[in-house]
Amino acid sequence: MSDRDGGTGPLLLGVRHHGPGSARAVRAALEAAGPRTVLIEGPPEADALIALAADEDMRPPVALLAHVVDEPGRSAFWPLAEFSPEWVAIRWALEHGVPARFIDLPATHTLAWGREETEDKENKGNEGDKEASGEGASEKRERAGEGEPGGLPSEPAEAVRIDPLGVLAETAGYDDAERWWEDVIEHRGVSDGDAFAPFEVLGEAMGALREAFGTGGHERDLVREAYMRLQVRAAQREFGDDVAVVCGAWHVPALRQRTTVAADRALLKGLPKAKADMTWVPWTHRRLSRMSGYGAGIDSPGWYGHLFGAADRPIERWMTRVARLLRDEDRPVSSAHVIEAVRLADTLAAMRGRPLPGLTETTDAVRAVMCEGSDVPLALVHDRLVVGDVLGEVPAAAPAVPLQRDLDRLQRRLRLKPEAQERELELDLRKENDAGRSRLLHRLRLLAIEWGEPAVSRGSTGTFRETWRLRWEPELAVRVAEAGVWGTTVLAAATAKAEADAIGARSLADVTGLAERCLLAELPDALPVVMRILADRAALDADVGHLAQALPALVRSLRYGDVRGTDTEALAEVAAGLAERVFVGLPPACAALDADAAEEMRGHVDAVHGAVGLLGEGEGQGEDSASRGGIRGRWHGVLRTLSGRDTVPGVVRGRAVRLLLDDGALGQEEAARLMGLVLSPGTEPADAAAWIEGFVGGGSGGGMLLVHDERLLGLVDAWLTGVPGDAFTDVLPLLRRTFSAYEPGVRRTLGELVRRGPGTRGSATATASGIPGFAPDLDAARADAVLPVLRLLLGPDETEDADGPGDSSTNGSSINVAGTNDNGADDNDLVGVGR
Repeated sequence: MSDRDGGTGPLLLGVRHHGPGSARAVRAALEAAGPRTVLIEGPPEADALIALAADEDMRPPVALLAHVVDEPGRSAFWPLAEFSPEWVAIRWALEHGVPARFIDLPATHTLAWGREETEDKENKGNEGDKEASGEGASEKRERAGEGEPGGLPSEPAEAVRIDPLGVLAETAGYDDAERWWEDVIEHRGVSDGDAFAPFEVLGEAMGALREAFGTGGHERDLVREAYMRLQVRAAQREFGDDVAVVCGAWHVPALRQRTTVAADRALLKGLPKAKADMTWVPWTHRRLSRMSGYGAGIDSPGWYGHLFGAADRPIERWMTRVARLLRDEDRPVSSAHVIEAVRLADTLAAMRGRPLPGLTETTDAVRAVMCEGSDVPLALVHDRLVVGDVLGEVPAAAPAVPLQRDLDRLQRRLRLKPEAQERELELDLRKENDAGRSRLLHRLRLLAIEWGEPAVSRGSTGTFRETWRLRWEPELAVRVAEAGVWGTTVLAAATAKAEADAIGARSLADVTGLAERCLLAELPDALPVVMRILADRAALDADVGHLAQALPALVRSLRYGDVRGTDTEALAEVAAGLAERVFVGLPPACAALDADAAEEMRGHVDAVHGAVGLLGEGEGQGEDSASRGGIRGRWHGVLRTLSGRDTVPGVVRGRAVRLLLDDGALGQEEAARLMGLVLSPGTEPADAAAWIEGFVGGGSGGGMLLVHDERLLGLVDAWLTGVPGDAFTDVLPLLRRTFSAYEPGVRRTLGELVRRGPGTRGSATATASGIPGFAPDLDAARADAVLPVLRLLLGPDETEDADGPGDSSTNGSSINVAGTNDNGADDNDLVGVGR
């Protein structure tokens, strides 16, 4: 085979990784030359995987994934898209029955090399750069710079690396390397008689750059290129000069360089090694872009994929795709917009001296014609089309760890296909398939495989609803490989991981959170281990704050048994014991606290109150009530103790009074009396302000309480107007924080009430109870009058007798807005009206 420099030797096809122009040129050159073998830049461990590229289930973008067997987190990717020259070369070789081989430095050296550098940095105490250390995102361990498909760890920080395309573009008078590449390569047709010309030009340009800049900061390339030369020589001995080499254009001058075998082997002597596995994994267009951290990527993979796939009229086809996307987003885009956008793009290209409209011209045309000058819809076009969310597929025959195979099986059975684009998934846990999806996603989260993230449900607030935000990232394949050390199935791995996390948990709250996650993931074998550790930790932990943090998660877990059918009896016993310890230790723990500690303790009191509300829901219902009976009463006793102790901070005392009032354990009269005592002149203004914040602040609906109880509002108003001037500036920030949290309507109503004065809203006559606007007793006749309307609105009572609505002698009415179903589960959809 003739070398284009006039001698004989292998055909060197220098390319830009992920360049559609290079890909077309490679295909044309291979068709013209017809080599007996094709050598490709990439790890030679992947030679056995090349045949899978011909599988009908293999759809790029995909990537070769190499990871250290003992450290799966230490990994590297070699991504390939449909428009990557390497992928085109692989496909051409398979279609023509020509052997294809990878000739880059083996991954066994690449991964070990990165580990040694990381260990050296850690030994020197340098915490700044941990690329390729297995501690960050995998893409940060990929090689930066043009001409490198990823895989090698980064160069030392002091090395100054050049961008060859950037230098060439600047030399040609371009300020944008992408525009230069489009004009010179992407928009240049490949004629039948000149298939090798692009590679001659790029080879000469790279030779000049290497003469001017040396290695350009790519010092490690000397080792890689030495290995490549050895592989090329081996192929020449086997096939003669009918050898084609597809590699980064930067390496072409080095592969043409005349060196001895001994010199090349000397560069490779003593390289570190690590046992590595390799497979194909799906990749995405988004991960091909530079914004993902992949240095050899491109800014616009979706655009380049379109250029490679569009056989003719690429601009017209692109504008049609943009119009379809904008129409799907309910924007008024017509065929006339498409025509005008194409004309504008052609005009801009002619004015700028470009052979064809590029991405810059098409983007400007879309902004002006279809987006009416707005960058908001243009951002959508860039995200969905210019970059894109295309996710590749890998055949089942590709090597994979057993855990990955089990995950694939579960994904197929549950009809939960990985997708690159983020989407929301609503689950109804009463349905078997949705419950299985929930279990899988929770188990994966335990294994640190963050495929799904829980989100707030916009539908029902019942415990049978779950909302997930799903997005599959290529790096999750590494997480699956890492999690493979815990087991061969998702269930076994999640169980082993949960047990290990429980043993190594640092705090009681961590263990209770883990217990909650085990219940969500339904891990029956792990839960007893977690519960035993939880009981031991709870018995030894004397910190009330830790106990208060642990109780809410523990009590929430009790509710999951309703829908999921999980036995939570052991959990209930631990929760009840934990609550008792909180009740005993909370009053002493609230004494003599500073402002920050008092605010934190108020949060603990709120959390415990919510937990007690859930834990005490079964009181008086069933046999189990005896074991938990009176827990609310004991908690109310703790709150009364807190509300009456002067050593307890005001914010905690105020919150205790408010919680008692909300639960009906404290009357309005007593609450007003306690407020009056606190707001008396003998109390320090700062302490009184803190009490007010605890009583009506913190997003507890205190604003509405003041709106509907003007006596409490009058007490606050009278105290505030009597605060001395020198103390007012001290309490103002606290009061401002309290009242600024109210809704605007509530603040406006409170302002009007204060301006008019007490007793002027509604009925101006004070009643016998002393509360303006309220009668002393309930008017049963007026209450009964609204029942027919409520019956029409809410539906008939299923318990009514067939003969009529019931006996009217039951003086009074009741409305059951939220009840429980026959299984004891929360059912916010049950609404009934009874007489």
